[in-house]
Amino acid sequence: MKTPITVLTENLKMEPYSSALCYPRASEAELESRLEELREHAITAVEFAGEANAFNVPVLGKGFVGIVVAAHLGKERVALKIRRVDAARAGLQREAQMLAKANSVQVGPRLIGVSTNFLLMQLVDGCLLPDWLDMHKEKGHVRGVLNEVLEQCWRLDSIRLDHGELSKAPKHIIIDKNHKPFIVDFETARVNKKPANVTSACQFLFIRRGAVAKATAEVLGEINLAKAINALRLYKKDRTRENFNRVVQVCLS
Repeated sequence: MKTPITVLTENLKMEPYSSALCYPRASEAELESRLEELREHAITAVEFAGEANAFNVPVLGKGFVGIVVAAHLGKERVALKIRRVDAARAGLQREAQMLAKANSVQVGPRLIGVSTNFLLMQLVDGCLLPDWLDMHKEKGHVRGVLNEVLEQCWRLDSIRLDHGELSKAPKHIIIDKNHKPFIVDFETARVNKKPANVTSACQFLFIRRGAVAKATAEVLGEINLAKAINALRLYKKDRTRENFNRVVQVCLS
């Protein structure tokens, strides 16, 4: 089933939606518990749409910890992360704490609510960074978006919150319809004395010869790798604003 469909919360007990709600193993007890949890969050409906799938039901994303769908909270559409029944994590509260910390420096989708099996966040309506780069080739435009990505990484570094996945981030940066980037998915984030958000993002965006770095170079031109690596080493040694600005200048000049 690939056609998007909206299902009222009361109807999620029907297959295949019940299996998606309790992915990958549904039981009557687990289903009833999760339906009650959704009611406590005041979720009235869930939208099944997206490129990923769970039991042939389309979803926005699927990972080792959970699947993500859109949901209705009053008149607002929100992102709803559903904890997998077989997830190694007993609940989603820690991820919510990390997202709240990121929110404190205006990074990440806005945290709305959390419980054991559900994490409610702002729904970012847009596309993943690799897809956005495929569609946008204007130099100033691309430079502005990537500059904002690095600024957000700098703010995370400043509070010592390490995202943990930005060195391989094709699914962790979403650009919304207003061309604002959002760093998402803080499930592996942790407080670290030596956060690596700026250095990891620069590796991904400019240095490693992956698809995103190639797409960036096609628009902005090749960077001086020796200067970039040197600037990143200085920044890693001393995470000052001055050293960060030097990294930005080398990578986005």
